[in-house]
Amino acid sequence: MSEKNVQKIVILGAESSGKSQLAEALARHYQTVWVPEYLREFVEAKQRVPLEEEQLHIALTQLERERVLLPGANNWLFCDTSPMMIALYSRYYFKQIPAKLEDLELLHDYDFTIVTAPDIPWIADGLQRESPAVRQQIHAQLVETLDERDIPFLLVEGGLDERLRQVIFTLDFLS
Repeated sequence: MSEKNVQKIVILGAESSGKSQLAEALARHYQTVWVPEYLREFVEAKQRVPLEEEQLHIALTQLERERVLLPGANNWLFCDTSPMMIALYSRYYFKQIPAKLEDLELLHDYDFTIVTAPDIPWIADGLQRESPAVRQQIHAQLVETLDERDIPFLLVEGGLDERLRQVIFTLDFLS
């Protein structure tokens, strides 16, 4: 299938809400590839959370990885996060974002958006996760942002199997 026929599906959600597990499981189900969250790799490599001036680099790298993996996708490309999440966290922690990151955030050129509910147990993950309270705040800001921008999304809830069923039913129905 050509790149232009591949549907880019983004999975958004606050910390510890199951985005990565869902992206990987969907890729396995649909026998395709997925784009892991670059932030996780960044934090592991640097052994620290990113600084304000590194946010744009993280977003650009995430998008570059989408571009690189797109040719190898089979009908679907599942993207674990997007510049929108990077911008939301930047606003939360730094109270501002660079103009270029805001431009990337506003592009949101995905064919479908999935949001993972913060209804699974919160698990500490070293430097990358702060608390269940922050997870709830970020989730509320994400839903509000999507609503304000009229970006339709599927909110998935429950355990991984339940979330998989919700997404598979929706994607199969839409395709």
